[in-house]
Amino acid sequence: MAPKLRKAALTAHIGCSVGWLGAVAGFLALAIAAVTTGDRQVAQAAYIAMELMGWSNLVPLSVATLLTGLIQSLGTAWGLIRHYWILMKLLITVLATAVLMMYMQTLRHLADAARGTAPAAGEILPSFSPVLHAGAALLVLVVALILSVFKPRGITGWGLSRKQEATESPS
Repeated sequence: MAPKLRKAALTAHIGCSVGWLGAVAGFLALAIAAVTTGDRQVAQAAYIAMELMGWSNLVPLSVATLLTGLIQSLGTAWGLIRHYWILMKLLITVLATAVLMMYMQTLRHLADAARGTAPAAGEILPSFSPVLHAGAALLVLVVALILSVFKPRGITGWGLSRKQEATESPS
């Protein structure tokens, strides 16, 4: 990948990743407000906003983070499966995105309950589920951030063989 394209890909990946982290933090604030407020209308608005935030921010940013990460790793010398820290970030991103996609059904149900369009709406609100999921997501994304910054040592078997091939081949 050409240096300017590499920097553009890196910038896109960092922007999407940090955006996702910030969106999760904002979502967590809404989730906490929904369960701690004494005002039912505020709680209902928070659940509706959480669903909107999920589809408009969390899902697109998680998918964009995954795609830009793949582009960044496949287009640079870091590679996708050469270093354990990259594999860990890939696993974190794939799993977090998959959990988010599945959790969007729960958010839809909570938002419908807040709108009064779900059966037994009063029985499911307030829900601590969004607080727990957002808190866990924030923790997982911070781990991915730490891996990105510190890049712990450890080359996979495939990465080691590629490194040996590069040093053995005449240049």
